[in-house]
Amino acid sequence: MFETITEFIIDYSNIPTFLVGVYTLVIYKRLPREIKYFSWFIFVSVIIQAIASILFYNRENNLPVLHIYTVLGFVFLINFYNQIFDGLIKPRILWTLGILFVVYSIINSIFIQDIYTFNSYALSVQAILIIILSLTTFAFLMNDIVREKRIEIIKSLSWINAGLFIYYSSSLLVFYFGNMINSISNSPLVRYTWFIYALFSIIMYICFFVGLWKRPKTLIS
Repeated sequence: MFETITEFIIDYSNIPTFLVGVYTLVIYKRLPREIKYFSWFIFVSVIIQAIASILFYNRENNLPVLHIYTVLGFVFLINFYNQIFDGLIKPRILWTLGILFVVYSIINSIFIQDIYTFNSYALSVQAILIIILSLTTFAFLMNDIVREKRIEIIKSLSWINAGLFIYYSSSLLVFYFGNMINSISNSPLVRYTWFIYALFSIIMYICFFVGLWKRPKTLIS
């Protein structure tokens, strides 16, 4: 029974991604500015997941897509956090961080970890940076001044930020040991590892959905 559940979760963990993507597209025009910026991350995730799934079912190596997603996903998340930190942290600080990460990821993909392998170094750095940004966001959202300024969307931001924190903090070790895990892919322990990874991915998208659902029903200027 547990084996069946494990396989089901692993095989269909991408369904929440597509469902949230469709829901985001339907409500896009009614989203407040900050969450609109986050929706771009969701759209990119859906496109990348679709391409990766097609390559996988055609038995082709889809890891180059992961290298691209690592860069694009982080850029869109930096853009989202820039909206949250508007007036609190200078935008050039986060954009400098984003540029440095993009440069590092490209160097890693060209010279260190080939695009046909798991880019564990870049993913691990990305996870650490997102964890730091999400924890900083939690701290800012507890500030009375910030809460007053963003009172209408604080529930949405909290759920979305929680989803990112849960996913990246729980996946950090999987990212770092990704190549080693792939090298022993027939081990039952590896299947359980990917099951846990897939489970936290589903939890992340559930958090995203709740955050989008709790959006302000009237647009904020």
